[in-house]
Amino acid sequence: MRNDNLKSYLNLHLIVFIWGFTAILGALITIQSDFLVWYRMFFAAVFLAFFLGLKKKSFKVTLKVLSRFTFVGLLIALHWIFFFEAIKISTVSITLSVFSLGAFFASLLEPLFYGRKVLWYEVFFGLIIIAGLGMIMKVEINYLNGMLLALVSILLGVVFTLMNGKLIVDHDPSLISFYEFLAGFIFISIYFLFRGSFTADFFMLSAKNWILILVLASVCTAYAFTASIRVMRRLTPYTVMLTTNLEPVYGIVLAYFIIGGKEKMSTEFYIGAVVIVITVLLNGVIKHYRKED
Repeated sequence: MRNDNLKSYLNLHLIVFIWGFTAILGALITIQSDFLVWYRMFFAAVFLAFFLGLKKKSFKVTLKVLSRFTFVGLLIALHWIFFFEAIKISTVSITLSVFSLGAFFASLLEPLFYGRKVLWYEVFFGLIIIAGLGMIMKVEINYLNGMLLALVSILLGVVFTLMNGKLIVDHDPSLISFYEFLAGFIFISIYFLFRGSFTADFFMLSAKNWILILVLASVCTAYAFTASIRVMRRLTPYTVMLTTNLEPVYGIVLAYFIIGGKEKMSTEFYIGAVVIVITVLLNGVIKHYRKED
């Protein structure tokens, strides 16, 4: 049992590392953000359809449930478009540092979704995170537009995550993800049809872009999602939450060594980033000990 838990914990770190690598792929793929999300959602849906078929799971859902999946799929599509666009007009490091605000937004929105009271220490830590982000914005003001797009992205991310938290109670995680990816793909396709984006050039991608997109859709999307659900069967929610908070750390470090160049931020940026990360981790530690009391 102990070996199984250790294996699950190491696997969780691998998953979080993969999520951090997603931002790097977004910076390396040289197509428009909405094009990138279209390809990502299409191939991820295909991979998950194959997985569900292999496991002989039913695709049948009610119209009411399908409408919920569809709405969340639209939110996911918009979340990813804003996310990748933020990376392209700023940097991976800037975008991921803003994503640390997700914990603060969740502390405010979660009570509305689940009917619990707002926790004072979550709001307090959220204000510290905002102060750390303010330090970053002050020294990296030329990336303000990218920060604003990242802010919209993380807000959408928190909302669809909370909605999925309710959907996952009664439905298979892989089935949820399949329909959400499929819905997002259809929404973007309809938009592209009206805009006339489906030209010959749309499908003429370089070999490098094809490879990176397939890695993004398979490893970073379809696999990482199903694997994250699997490890939660053995690890406590606290362990999963605390480890997931390391995603910005992995992403910023990877960006520094893989991309370099504009990813090398000022000293003040890294001070602000450290303040944000430490605050998020402290929030997790306090939650853990309050549950033990």
